[in-house]
Amino acid sequence: MDKFVYKKSAGITALSASMTEFKYKKHAHQEYAIGVTLRGIQHYNLDGSLQLSYPNGIMLFNPEQAHDGMAHDHTGLDYVMLYIEPQLLMEVAGKKNIVRFSTPIVYDYPLEQRIINLSQAIFSAQDEALCSELFLSLTDSLVRSNLSTDTKKDNALLKKAKDWMHANLEHVLRLDDICSEFHLSKFQFIRLFKAHTGISPYQYFLNCKVERAKQLIEKNGDVYSAVAECGFVDLTHLNKHFKSVYGATAFEYLSHIN
Repeated sequence: MDKFVYKKSAGITALSASMTEFKYKKHAHQEYAIGVTLRGIQHYNLDGSLQLSYPNGIMLFNPEQAHDGMAHDHTGLDYVMLYIEPQLLMEVAGKKNIVRFSTPIVYDYPLEQRIINLSQAIFSAQDEALCSELFLSLTDSLVRSNLSTDTKKDNALLKKAKDWMHANLEHVLRLDDICSEFHLSKFQFIRLFKAHTGISPYQYFLNCKVERAKQLIEKNGDVYSAVAECGFVDLTHLNKHFKSVYGATAFEYLSHIN
């Protein structure tokens, strides 16, 4: 049986998931995603290569790193995941620039326990102060582990294109509007964007709409306003894409975090 439960505390979203038949479509998050495989094997494609996370495997996803996901076999999969805004991680780590995890899967018992301890504290509704302390401990462990490195900022053209998309989420994506500013054909732009991000401009734009809808649902507690503000045709349209990224419908997600 497929089950996805979300809870949020101290600015961090925790997911407890059980998967058998469900498959994530290729997508990317604006946040860091840090998780632990508890049972079974997590099977996903990342940066053009197949990754298998066995029990106790720590999965490290960078912001905007495209991936899919599924259980490796019919026995299914259980895992926990923490979603962390880049600015929050940078603040706690004392970093000025985005850092990137250089290794997608590691096996490190102390780090594994810090991830599980924080996720358990969030799900059991422990005080936000305790969750913040556990997050600090986790971040310090990540920084000390040399799993991450400072990286340069996005290609300037791609950054402008992404900024344009974020500013126009309520509209339909029109590549001509972007490409005319950068003096590229639509096909040159699609090829460049996909080469740098791993997903197409349309997929990226749709992911941004879903992420924005999630933020609005968390902020306002209203699914229907998110439909309108993010330019979805109707609730069914939002749910279709929301579930492909989060494993739950917008209403299910709202019921979990409230």
